[in-house]
Amino acid sequence: MARPLITFVLVAFRDQAYLRDCLMSILGQPFRELDVIAIDDASTDHAGEVLDEVATEDGRVAAVHLDERVSIGEARNLGLDRATGEYVWFVTPLQRIAPEALEALAARLRADAPDVLVAGSVRSGPLGRPRPLPGQDALRSLPATGTFDLDDSPDAIRLGATLEGKVFRRGFLEANGLRFAPGGEGHLSVTYPSLLLAERVAASPDVAQTRLDMPNAARDEVVHGDPFDVFVQYERVFSAADGPRAARLPRAMLRDYLHRVGAVSAGRRREFFERAAESYRRHGREGAASGAGRRERALAAGRWWEFRLSEGGHELSRVRRSGAPRRWGKQAARVVKRAGKDGYYRLQRRAPLEDDLAVFAAYWYRGYVCNPRGIYETLRELAPQVRAVWVVEEKHAAEFPKDVEHVIAGTREYYRLLARAKYFVNNVNFPNDYVKRRGTVHVQTHHGTPLKTMGLDLRDAYMEGRGMNFERLLSRAARWDFSISQNVFSTLVWERTYPTRYESLEVGYPRNDVLANATEEDVERARNKLGLEPGTRSILFAPTHREYQADYQPTVDIGHLAEALGPEFTILLRLHYFYGVRTPPSAGTGAARILDVTSHPSIELLCLAADCLLTDYSSLMFDYAVLDRPLVIHAPDWDEYRKLRGTYFDLLAEPPGVVATSQEELVTALRSGAAWGDDAARLRSAFRERFCSLEDGCASERVVRRVFLGERDVAAPARERTPEPEQVQA
Repeated sequence: MARPLITFVLVAFRDQAYLRDCLMSILGQPFRELDVIAIDDASTDHAGEVLDEVATEDGRVAAVHLDERVSIGEARNLGLDRATGEYVWFVTPLQRIAPEALEALAARLRADAPDVLVAGSVRSGPLGRPRPLPGQDALRSLPATGTFDLDDSPDAIRLGATLEGKVFRRGFLEANGLRFAPGGEGHLSVTYPSLLLAERVAASPDVAQTRLDMPNAARDEVVHGDPFDVFVQYERVFSAADGPRAARLPRAMLRDYLHRVGAVSAGRRREFFERAAESYRRHGREGAASGAGRRERALAAGRWWEFRLSEGGHELSRVRRSGAPRRWGKQAARVVKRAGKDGYYRLQRRAPLEDDLAVFAAYWYRGYVCNPRGIYETLRELAPQVRAVWVVEEKHAAEFPKDVEHVIAGTREYYRLLARAKYFVNNVNFPNDYVKRRGTVHVQTHHGTPLKTMGLDLRDAYMEGRGMNFERLLSRAARWDFSISQNVFSTLVWERTYPTRYESLEVGYPRNDVLANATEEDVERARNKLGLEPGTRSILFAPTHREYQADYQPTVDIGHLAEALGPEFTILLRLHYFYGVRTPPSAGTGAARILDVTSHPSIELLCLAADCLLTDYSSLMFDYAVLDRPLVIHAPDWDEYRKLRGTYFDLLAEPPGVVATSQEELVTALRSGAAWGDDAARLRSAFRERFCSLEDGCASERVVRRVFLGERDVAAPARERTPEPEQVQA
């Protein structure tokens, strides 16, 4: 490959869920004259594996793995040393390059040959709503064509506060010895000096880069430093600054401090303010803050209480512009209306937490099932001192085993339980009016590996996202302390689509322990409970729910299928509970060989009894694969499903077994034995390696030991990383 025009230097430490999207925003552009030096800063998650995967897929990516963590600045210097492009652009996993932005910027680089190109950049939270980064308003006053320097456009110095959107001529950085400093905010040692020294600066106001401000972004003092490091970095900048251009630095620094002080934790905000004021007094020039706003003047003078008062007015003004008071008013009205209902709940929340009390629930209080059940049963063995109580809707209470303590949702005992328990385990979220108390521990178990889009990705779904309140979704996810994952794939999806701060427990699914540990006797008992005749093959047919269909619309003529397969097959029909229907009408002699198990309480028992799973897009396939038995995918409407619901991978390209797209193909796959053949087994093996490698029958134990017993070393079986990475000693 010829020397690239642009080398991207990407430093990755954790933030694994965002890494691939960052790389695809670069590699997926029509502009191809680029390469990527991807530095794995001894990341403690799967970031290194993601880099290796992408490097295998695209030869323009070189993955470099450090043995020890270093600061992000030091890692960027390593990338700079390896860069070969004429220009270099530094990015992190939480940054995105705008679609097709590179072609326009490349044209500017070729036409104007700037030392530094500054492109428009914004920041965006989990729900979108882009906001400009500090100094971006200065871009509007800069020439949109050609080049300039600080003598022509002195206001451009304000752009030095951030690294986003800066594309540097590599030879210019090397000639001036510009390197990133260690510690937090080490980019200031490059951004400000480059603008001060550059003779040719180009500006492009169009947004080319977005920085995602996510609640679960990595925090590591070694890599990312401390907020107070900024004072050391500005000392370095001023010690190296010289000449009349540097006179613009104090005001730019003051505005940067003003932006940063609000982001410092409340307990250290005044300390930061006082350090910032002292720094400005040392480097400021008389009159440098003239014309500034009230908040800037208060910071420049070190008047804390005046700053607080001005800060309150600033926030009030922002709230008024956003229309938030009206929203707050509506929320207050709802609270007042609910006061009579939950007064007892509020009163109970004043009492101390009960450290040995745990609440379990599943599927919106529907029953004693799924991952919470697996955890509950292991908890009773390993920590019997914990009182575990289930919550259930009254209409499902009769289904509970007699020895499983439970309460009815909505009762006084229910509210006392929610108010006083320390532990909460659920495979969905608790209601919106539940209040998480300080000291409680929430375990979100989920209830499937996500083939279909979930969480914030539903904003783009045709039906499922309509009317969904994503702010409330994030507030519910913010309660989680632990998120259980069946595999690496799920971990990356959960962390990206539910971007709040929790610990991912990548340990396998507790509900699958019964499958992984099943004996031949367990299978025989399951078959006997269902009345399956010895020597017959049973097929579990479990289609998924289609949110864009109000009613169940069969994609398989189940009666015809049973008739075509003959008396040696029995079909176990498991329709999705969302539809609330029983066996659909079916004709022919095969109807007698259809056993409706839609209301059966245990999907695990059904899986054990089934010789084969037939499904379309149900996440049950990821669980059934633990048994290493035949799986058949019936996908007559795959294109429609992908378009209307959204999926994370192409199931037809990476299936767990035989794929049928019509009734005829389905009959052939089952009658011919193809579903049990060698080709199907190879597909199933690859599927199991990707999605079931953690399912060793000990997932529940790992969860109980980590959450309830406080043990740290509960990792699932280690996976070997391939291909062999390039190792670099930090």
